[in-house]
Amino acid sequence: MNTEKIPEIAPNEVLVKLHAASLNYKDTFYIAGDKGIQLPRPTVPLSDGAGEVVAVGSSVDRFVPSDHVAGVLVQDWLYGPIPVHALNSSTSLGHGLDGNLTEYRVFNQEGLVQLPKNLSYEEGATLPCAAVTAWNAVRDIRSSQTVLILGTGGVALFALQFAKALGAKTIITSSSDAKLARAIEVGVDHVINYRSNPDWHKTVRDLTEGMGVDHVVETVGSNTLEQSILAARIEGMVHLVGIVPPAGKIDPMPVIFGAITVRGVRVGSRQLFEEMNAFIERKNIHPIISQRFAFEDAKSAFIQQLNGPDFGKIVVNIHGVSGV
Repeated sequence: MNTEKIPEIAPNEVLVKLHAASLNYKDTFYIAGDKGIQLPRPTVPLSDGAGEVVAVGSSVDRFVPSDHVAGVLVQDWLYGPIPVHALNSSTSLGHGLDGNLTEYRVFNQEGLVQLPKNLSYEEGATLPCAAVTAWNAVRDIRSSQTVLILGTGGVALFALQFAKALGAKTIITSSSDAKLARAIEVGVDHVINYRSNPDWHKTVRDLTEGMGVDHVVETVGSNTLEQSILAARIEGMVHLVGIVPPAGKIDPMPVIFGAITVRGVRVGSRQLFEEMNAFIERKNIHPIISQRFAFEDAKSAFIQQLNGPDFGKIVVNIHGVSGV
């Protein structure tokens, strides 16, 4: 474990004592060697974390000591579309910039948000990537609509919680009956085991009286994208989050004849993060955490992420178990 002094802060910076960090599927790409994502330099891992403000610079006006905060994944994406210069992840935590698997970290005040008051540090640490991505995908759905969500990973479970809180009907897929049973406990309306039901898009249409769903949260990629399109209703939307495998071909005819919108979703801005946090607090939503690891055992957390979480997010406690 590398040890350094607690850093100094500039006038517009905030010193945060990190209490928890969490892992995402993308973090496995950074430890995949030549087949994974190559970092520009040795980098502190993990884009997601939450902690307490312990010091602020002389020009800081957004935070005060003792505030509970989380870092925005793309540090300079404040609102609107992602900045062109940030497309290569050069200003993303855990990639171009050091991440959150550290006891203390300095942030520019613009790259932080207040945590929802109803969440612990552990819960808040799960938000920056998966939750903001899910919110970006489902935030505009209406209570009269139906949402199909692929899988039970981090983005999928947040999408399920948000969609239910927005009043929509939900359908979720998985190859695990045990995970589908857990999803029922969370409140999903219908479940489909795609392994025992490979033509799951037809089942989706049966569940929607032949119409198809209004929205699909597509968390897998090219292997399932065509079926997701076929599961969508006329003028439905497919929100493409997953990139596994990263390349493939689809038949464009269902897109054209169904007037389907396929929309790429790449996390979200600070504005979306703050909007989501207000919604989480108002609806008293609590992220689903599957496993917790001590800071000293962070390697085991990565191994578990490689093997696949049980059901929910994997969290590393940096300064011990933390409450609200």
